[in-house]
Amino acid sequence: MGRAVVGSAEGGGVGFLRNRFVALLLLAAFPPALEGAILAGYGFRAAEGVAPQFSAVWPYDSYHDLRWLMVYHDSWRTFFLGLVALILLRAVYTTGLVLLAWPRHLPRPGFRRLALRNLALTVVVTAVVSPWAALSMAASVVALSWLLVASLLPLFLLAPFLQRAAVTNSWWRGWPSMELVGWSLLNFVVLTISGALVWTVPAWWTAPVAAVAGAINGVLWQRTVGSALEPRRRVHWARVPVAPLAILLAFIVPVVLQPVLAALPGKTSKPPPIALLDRPLPPTVGHAVIFVAGHASAYDGQPPVDPNVQWFSYRGLDSQNRPQPFVPRDTYRSIESSVAMLDKQVELLHRRTGRPVALVGQSEGALVARTYLADRPHSPVNALAMESPLINAGRSYYPPPGVSQGWGVVAGWQLRVLFHIADSIAKSGSGPDEPFVRSILDNAPFYRNDLMCPVPGVRIVAFLPTTTATEAPPGKYAGVPVFEMPAVHGGLLARPIVEERLLSFLGGQPISQPERGYTLLQEVSAAWQAPPLALGLNPVWRGQRMSDPAFTGKVCQPI
Repeated sequence: MGRAVVGSAEGGGVGFLRNRFVALLLLAAFPPALEGAILAGYGFRAAEGVAPQFSAVWPYDSYHDLRWLMVYHDSWRTFFLGLVALILLRAVYTTGLVLLAWPRHLPRPGFRRLALRNLALTVVVTAVVSPWAALSMAASVVALSWLLVASLLPLFLLAPFLQRAAVTNSWWRGWPSMELVGWSLLNFVVLTISGALVWTVPAWWTAPVAAVAGAINGVLWQRTVGSALEPRRRVHWARVPVAPLAILLAFIVPVVLQPVLAALPGKTSKPPPIALLDRPLPPTVGHAVIFVAGHASAYDGQPPVDPNVQWFSYRGLDSQNRPQPFVPRDTYRSIESSVAMLDKQVELLHRRTGRPVALVGQSEGALVARTYLADRPHSPVNALAMESPLINAGRSYYPPPGVSQGWGVVAGWQLRVLFHIADSIAKSGSGPDEPFVRSILDNAPFYRNDLMCPVPGVRIVAFLPTTTATEAPPGKYAGVPVFEMPAVHGGLLARPIVEERLLSFLGGQPISQPERGYTLLQEVSAAWQAPPLALGLNPVWRGQRMSDPAFTGKVCQPI
């Protein structure tokens, strides 16, 4: 009889534990499914990959919330009201997850105490994550992969430290256990894969796949809470405030890294050798060529070997109509002013050589060259090669410093503070309000939708490094032939195979070489992109009516 009572108690305990686990999975699965259903219902394809992060383990859940808030607020009031609401909702939701994930055999704090701890933790994590969420938004403005990595890497490194904070008072001391580090790494992998899957499946599967991803988050919550409460090994450096030191390093390292790299021996602003500039053009090329260098580039005034090739100067021409030397700060000018100078340099080169003109634009130079063709459809230019163009740039917005309202206004000021701190050491003069960046912000519909589109009467090719695949949400962003290969931003023109293909293109041959893994890289980065600001919402953009790639996943589409 005694055995029957024990067995019944054990069976009840197992049943209770099983029911609590099911409740955890449901609580973790429902919000991502709801977010996925709403995004799929609106056809907001570019943002679907972030839905599984709604129930992710610290700090990715707050990263999810803040990226939405950074993009979708239009005043200081709406930002702070939204921030308070997000903190309260996130604290209540996390408290429920922690309660259900708490190991049954360990004593658990009361609901009120746990709720207050999670409220305080939400405030701390929000403060820690906020700069990186703003940086993620900056990455969506200029479409640079290194900015996206810079916004994500600190979270990846801090996750094992922050994930202890929801369950233990001593979370800020000592190293996290290897088990907790392992669950943290798995958490990142799951969010990356689930973000890719949510974007890849048809719209009607978005909510179910997001629900499954959310349920997996529930399992990770259970494992993470258990690991934080029961480290299998002795905590190393148990008296050292390791977590605050790690957070401090996460802020300091990005600030000091740029000036340190700039000071390395042998560092120079002179570009690597490019065949176009340091040797004569082959006889098959009948064009005069202007090379338009990228952002923060420099030119020492040395003319190319071939007289039919010319640098574009961001300082304009001298009294003898020769391109003037320029320094990196000269490239910070607005795209419109660069286009005006390019127009004059094209006309003079065409007149001097009697040849049609081809433009070779790199990074910022690609945007300048493509904008020139859009503004001057009957120019002497009939060929354009773009290397590392900023794909789908201008996906977010923030108003100029003198404007107190507008989409992303608070995020803009946060970026100004971050870049001011970094520039106090780097002394580069670059920042979120330099004229080049404001040109992208103000004319975002063109750079989001038309940059990679054909131009009547002009042959175009785009040389894309594989890192470009991570610079925008998944989609088909090229309406022109592309040549893709593994490389970093701005690193293709010095490659022998690219030099050969570029000269072949200038000689009239068609060039096209898509990379098989390019689409896969787009998909695995889907979870970490900031959600784009819908083109139709921003009054600054409403005068430029066109299709929105955030919803169509394509460019060059009619309205």
